[in-house]
Amino acid sequence: MDKYKPGDDIGALDFWPFDAPASQYRVTKGDPKTYGRIDAGGAGHTTRYGIWRCTIGAFECIEQGDELMTVLSGRCKLIQHDTGMTRSLGPGDSLFVRDGSQVTWDVAEDITKVFFGHKARGY
Repeated sequence: MDKYKPGDDIGALDFWPFDAPASQYRVTKGDPKTYGRIDAGGAGHTTRYGIWRCTIGAFECIEQGDELMTVLSGRCKLIQHDTGMTRSLGPGDSLFVRDGSQVTWDVAEDITKVFFGHKARGY
């Protein structure tokens, strides 16, 4: 199993465009770009884990799967629209978000996170 901690070299990531219809992405500030890698699980599985990175900007989306994330680098605010909760996240911070949550990612510094996700009907 891969282990990541703040400051680790996480290796190469692929460009992940904002084009997943179920996520209903909407950029609200700047021109953020996302990159990632699935290290295990993914399509056809009920779990997945990997790395995700986003450049500065803001966007709204609907989260796909229950997800536990830990920030490795960068800073952002994550707003959960259903609860009204706003969390400021930086290196070492963790957060759990439920499947189907409508959120806004407001990225102040390019952010990299490690994530573990679960979706009962599969990804």
